[in-house]
Amino acid sequence: MTERKVALITGGGTGIGLAIARKMASMDMQVIITGRRQSKLDEASEILGSNTVGIVADVTNSISLEALFRQIQTDFGRVGVLVANAGGGMHAPLGAITEAAYDQQFDTNVKGVVFTVQGALPLLASGSSIIIIGSTASIDPGPSMSIYGATKAAVRNLVRSWVSDLRGLGIRINIVSPGPTKTQSLRDAFGSGAEESLTRLIARSPLGRIGEPEEIAEVVAFLASEAASYVNGVELFADGGASQA
Repeated sequence: MTERKVALITGGGTGIGLAIARKMASMDMQVIITGRRQSKLDEASEILGSNTVGIVADVTNSISLEALFRQIQTDFGRVGVLVANAGGGMHAPLGAITEAAYDQQFDTNVKGVVFTVQGALPLLASGSSIIIIGSTASIDPGPSMSIYGATKAAVRNLVRSWVSDLRGLGIRINIVSPGPTKTQSLRDAFGSGAEESLTRLIARSPLGRIGEPEEIAEVVAFLASEAASYVNGVELFADGGASQA
């Protein structure tokens, strides 16, 4: 077991999750990252250093999550910071939404969050912080993103209820909702129209750009820290003001 504060980041091998893991490691935390591909976890662990452990886990699979939390309990005892980051979205306008795409997004973005948080709960002591990575799509999904936006709106409402469920436990829970962020997954989501779509997003931003993963990680680090000890139940938008414009 470790005396360092333990931070668990699901989907921590790439993109925003990796940036969050790097920030937590810089804060001298014991970092645990999860993902479905061992190769990506190995690459990330090389970047993050010796205080990082990568564990293969699928947030859509209850057996996989149970095994993850058993291993964490055995090896580390407690979790001080839980970042439910694993998620993803697909573009499909009404008329082209498939059942498979619907199931995949709700299984990962909603079911995955529910059972990640619930499974981790026995490992979270008073003073722990849960941060869920949402999206500005919770209020402003845009065309072809209805299902993804619905999953993120669902997560926001889960937290509205969970704040009351956690009453008296000393555990804070908040959401960080990034706007468009410069990751490979964002480019992949736009497919062949990536450059045109990114240009449109940049033009819409009051700051004239999209976000960097490291900027999202800084917001997560704030909510994980004692500086945010009285911040609970908020959805904090990190989007340069784009969703308000």
